[in-house]
Amino acid sequence: MFARRKLLAIGVGTLVMASGVALASDIKLPAQMTWTAYGTTSTGYQQSVAIGNVLKKKYGMQLNIKTGKNDVARMLPLKSRKADFCSCGIAFYFAHEGVFMFGKKNWGPQQISMSFASIGGAGIGLGVAKDTGVKAYKDLKGKRVAWVRGAPALNQNATSFLAFGGLTWKDVKKVEFGGWKDSINGIINGQVDAGIMSTVSPHAKRIEASPRGLIFPNMDHKDKVAWKRMNAVAPWAQPHMATTGATLSKEKPWTGSGYFYPALVSNNDLDAGTVYNLVKAMDKSHGDFAGSAPGVDGWHRDRQNFEWVVPWHPGAVKYWKEAGKWNAAAQAHNDNLMKRQGVLATAWKTYKAKPGSGDFQAGWMKARAAALTAAGMPTIFN
Repeated sequence: MFARRKLLAIGVGTLVMASGVALASDIKLPAQMTWTAYGTTSTGYQQSVAIGNVLKKKYGMQLNIKTGKNDVARMLPLKSRKADFCSCGIAFYFAHEGVFMFGKKNWGPQQISMSFASIGGAGIGLGVAKDTGVKAYKDLKGKRVAWVRGAPALNQNATSFLAFGGLTWKDVKKVEFGGWKDSINGIINGQVDAGIMSTVSPHAKRIEASPRGLIFPNMDHKDKVAWKRMNAVAPWAQPHMATTGATLSKEKPWTGSGYFYPALVSNNDLDAGTVYNLVKAMDKSHGDFAGSAPGVDGWHRDRQNFEWVVPWHPGAVKYWKEAGKWNAAAQAHNDNLMKRQGVLATAWKTYKAKPGSGDFQAGWMKARAAALTAAGMPTIFN
């Protein structure tokens, strides 16, 4: 499959599509490509469509977008090589690390890497009912905080905001809910005081409009100690000036946190030429798709973080070097992440060969932690 894809990437630049659009001589894309994404109402899907329309018009490439209802459904086509990329949320990092739903027998740590990513005006935070009087995350001590059963990603994020404030779940009153929307309703109904949410969620707007009101406590971007505590729990969290969503505007931004959504992720063995040309085409076309979908402006070269949580694909690295965006620090960071992938892969292979008789996933997490600790690397997930 990849050999055929490589031939397409080399040869398609000489073709003229039936529509009469000649492909740019210096950007050679395959005739078609498949991405997975969130559902059709998601901003990630809308951004993918907007980008696909431009790639079709300028380079003649047909972008097919497969939607998935959950994180596994979006990652599975990538794992089975039925999709080239996942236009993913942070769950791809869990797949990289082999944790949560990706720590089961049929998954394990994935050999994946990034090529491009978007971060727009939205933020991710622990939204707090305004009537609590909370001004900073440290003020949540003794307050009621939502925990969503069966949603480890949400709870890990919530834990990280508590850590920013120097707190743990022992310092607050954990209130469990069966679903995320239930937790939002719990804030409105007075059952709980805070819960994890995106600033652009319609449900955040509901809380803002309720008698309780809503606040996202400011997070000092210069407080290195607080950010170190947060990143020990959620290394994907980044300082971010959010300008879109409940309580926010360009005039009244939230000095808070965010991370890439969506991030364009592929398997490491996807042809480097294909990745190189796609990244180049997207970067050169940013002005063509900017403003065409909510958050799509976030796909800008100046918004990339080359020292984030997963490695960058060799094809992407080649392009970003040419663009003058890649440096020695980025390379050293990338090398360390590739080493981490190797440690995880070896640990998974060893453990899966002799998993023992106990709970498979619990045993894997112990084996994973032991391997990373031995390599002098943080475990992140315990």
